[in-house]
Amino acid sequence: MSAESASTSAASSVAMLGRLRDRMLPMLEAVVDEYKTRSEPGYPVLMDNVEFGGYFGIMLDPAYGLYFMTDGERVFAQINMVGWRNDVRSSANKERFSGTPFGGVRPVPETLSNQQLRNLLSELLAHWNLQPLMIHRTDS
Repeated sequence: MSAESASTSAASSVAMLGRLRDRMLPMLEAVVDEYKTRSEPGYPVLMDNVEFGGYFGIMLDPAYGLYFMTDGERVFAQINMVGWRNDVRSSANKERFSGTPFGGVRPVPETLSNQQLRNLLSELLAHWNLQPLMIHRTDS
């Protein structure tokens, strides 16, 4: 690949990431507003560095986050979360240790619908909301 075509590819992937950010940012801002009282002070953090870093996303705490990024050619979504040993798949054949962080990287085509983008975000929130022994204090 020539240097000119590589820079064109990188520019187009950053432009695609920018269009994806324009669609996702209102959803992420709504989650930040909703989860301010459900997370530790200082979190959730909204990251937005498409032009210079090639990524944007949300971090509910250091172990839970959804990030959209580019490698210069394609756009990916990465979900980071903690795997708890509270499901039936943690058997002897599939050993899984409690509290182990894991993540998944998925390609994000530009044709992804808003509903599919919300599904990625809701997957992160579902794992966050199902943490064992997570207690929230509320005043009434």
